[in-house]
Amino acid sequence: MKPSLETDFAGVSLKNPLVLASGTCGFGREFDEIFEISRLGGICSKGLTLKARPGNEGIRIWETSAGVMNSVGLENPGVPGFIAEEYPLMRRLGPAVIVNLGGHSIDDYLQGVELLNAVEFDILELNISCPNVKAGGMAFGVKTEIARDVVRRVRSICKHRLMVKLSPNAEDIVALARCCQEEGADGVSLVNTFLAMAIDVQKRKPVFENTYAGLSGPAIKPIALRMVHQVAKVLTIPVMGVGGITTWQDAAEFIMAGARAVQIGTASFINPAISLEILEGLESWMESQGIADINEIRGIV
Repeated sequence: MKPSLETDFAGVSLKNPLVLASGTCGFGREFDEIFEISRLGGICSKGLTLKARPGNEGIRIWETSAGVMNSVGLENPGVPGFIAEEYPLMRRLGPAVIVNLGGHSIDDYLQGVELLNAVEFDILELNISCPNVKAGGMAFGVKTEIARDVVRRVRSICKHRLMVKLSPNAEDIVALARCCQEEGADGVSLVNTFLAMAIDVQKRKPVFENTYAGLSGPAIKPIALRMVHQVAKVLTIPVMGVGGITTWQDAAEFIMAGARAVQIGTASFINPAISLEILEGLESWMESQGIADINEIRGIV
């Protein structure tokens, strides 16, 4: 008998705990042409903003020795464009649909949420790593009280289950997670990318137009795992682990650390079907260990 990987995340039933991370799979269209995407537990949309954005100028992706840096700048069709053009297909793919929403002001978030309230999907993932223009460019997800304000106001109008994606650049990741729970979030996902830098020594200048960029991939996995463990121990709402997961062993580690589900991101750039291979690896390992249900190992560390 095959082991069960069925997972409940804040009342949403997932076939298994494997979710494609925001910004690494578009809206699923291309991946669906490569492998059987319906076997996954969930898919998270590219980060949306209220209005369409062309993204950043210059180099957007830079490979490092153990990860990838990106400065894409939230290129996306905007919430109305998503609803009209991308949402119908995404809904038909089969996995649970998670919609990632960012914003550069409170009004951006609130207007985006109101538009998204008109369509049915499973979870809204609130990206609070965007720079707050009115606060001089500081990300919403760095200071706990700023995060509290945006989560409270979004929660007050959001009709969907609300998951807040936490930045590892937060002053206190545990305090930030606690405030999200206190303000009514149904779950949290962590971590987003780490602020990082690369320099082109030939040109003697930063690689990216914005100087700094987000680092993801294997390099951040041990740090992300530590943060997930710290947060999962103190919250009563579920945690979705993100950060450098490239193998089934990585996924098992995050689940043992307390994650209810995990997101696969950078690894998909190398092998678009890696999430399915991670799923099959988890199933085989559980079978070999006599683990009948994924819940048997969740949070055991």
